[in-house]
Amino acid sequence: QVQLVESGGGLVQAGGSLRLSCAASGRTFSYYAMGWFRQAPGKEREFVATITWSGTYTYYADFVKGRFTISRDNAKNTVYLQMNSLKPEDTAVYYCAALKHGPPTSDALGYDYWGQGTQVTVSS
Repeated sequence: QVQLVESGGGLVQAGGSLRLSCAASGRTFSYYAMGWFRQAPGKEREFVATITWSGTYTYYADFVKGRFTISRDNAKNTVYLQMNSLKPEDTAVYYCAALKHGPPTSDALGYDYWGQGTQVTVSS
């Protein structure tokens, strides 16, 4: 089973930046589409960004487009989420997810593996 471990979360002031990392185990990481999701207290889990296995195509939720960037380094078995111009409403637990087969999707139900999450808190 693939293991995903997120890191890089923390407390940052509005307008600041954070870079989240998701380290994956297993030999098939290079062929997995990857995604980032987040869940704020009392709210439903929502899609943030996804990237194809090759890294050629990316897709973002409207509320982060232009501020967040998803990328991957298959040689390091790692996917990243660079978050700039952070806002208090970005506060949430951020989860990394992997999809074994099929194209990337914004639907959380389509993903096969999930990390434990990392807390991002943005203060005013």
